[in-house]
Amino acid sequence: MHPFSPAQVVGYVALALGVTGFLQRDDGRLKFFVALESFVYVLHFALLGRPPAASSAAVSGVRTLLSRWFRSAWLAAASVAVNLALAVALATHGAGWLPVAASCLGAVAVFTLEGIPMRVALLGSTSLWLANNVLSRSIGGTVLESLIAVASLSTIARMAFAQRAAEREAVRPATRAAT
Repeated sequence: MHPFSPAQVVGYVALALGVTGFLQRDDGRLKFFVALESFVYVLHFALLGRPPAASSAAVSGVRTLLSRWFRSAWLAAASVAVNLALAVALATHGAGWLPVAASCLGAVAVFTLEGIPMRVALLGSTSLWLANNVLSRSIGGTVLESLIAVASLSTIARMAFAQRAAEREAVRPATRAAT
């Protein structure tokens, strides 16, 4: 496939949205950009002829938007159920289950976790999407998930560093008062 075919160009748009999202420290902004990325992915994977990936991306977009306002294990379970039902209908080979597993892990992450734990789970989801994109020959998707992995690791490290610094600051006044 040509690197500037319509399918690949749409993948490059998803790339820009995804990287922007995973550089956010604010959970709401992260979810907003990831939802946009997911909706662009729907078109990308449809153009690549990958129905399971397109349907998982659609479910991911809707659930990520919902997760901005709701935190619920029930919504996570509903998202997983919808993904599994679509996969049973659309997946014709084992690789078709990679984006389904990625989307299911992402659902649990965005509906039940926050902060660093959410980003670690999303990193696992990213790894599954990366495998799917390599197998799908998605240039933008492969670059996207690789960059998201790096951006996620960077953001996790920055958040952990900030968290440790805040904890040290909280301990200092208490230590001074005790002496």
